Amino acid sequence: MYYTDKKLQYPVRVETPNPVFARALQQAIGGVEGEIRVALQYFFQAWGCRGPAKYRDLLLNTATEELGHIEMLATAVALNLEGAPLSLQEDISSDTVGGSVLNGMNFRHILSTGLAALPENANGVPFNASHVYASGNLAADMVANVTAEGSG
Repeated sequence: MYYTDKKLQYPVRVETPNPVFARALQQAIGGVEGEIRVALQYFFQAWGCRGPAKYRDLLLNTATEELGHIEMLATAVALNLEGAPLSLQEDISSDTVGGSVLNGMNFRHILSTGLAALPENANGVPFNASHVYASGNLAADMVANVTAEGSG
């Protein structure tokens, strides 16, 4: 069971909406190194932990903390999409390098979510949990967690 107090852990502010940055933030949510992966990894490690309860609790608390990170990132995506002018997309598309590298806004934000975050990476690939590691070996899982935290 989880408790929510209906406020973000830290305030999320966006001065000027930027749909390209919103797309990049998707990587931090649903990418291989993203918060969804890390949260699920901690949860499954905790649920499979057969060691002392303090380690299970540590993993569960950390997983819950990661859910707060997803919430802040998803809020940042929504704020970067809110009222974002079409001119931002056009400016990037008209720039040779910017248009080819960034390719503008993720149009699924418009078509699929009403200008909100998705459980996918910056390229639109849905999160699939293939990089969630929970071996049942507490020491090995902790090494996997250090790697996950260090890469994201």
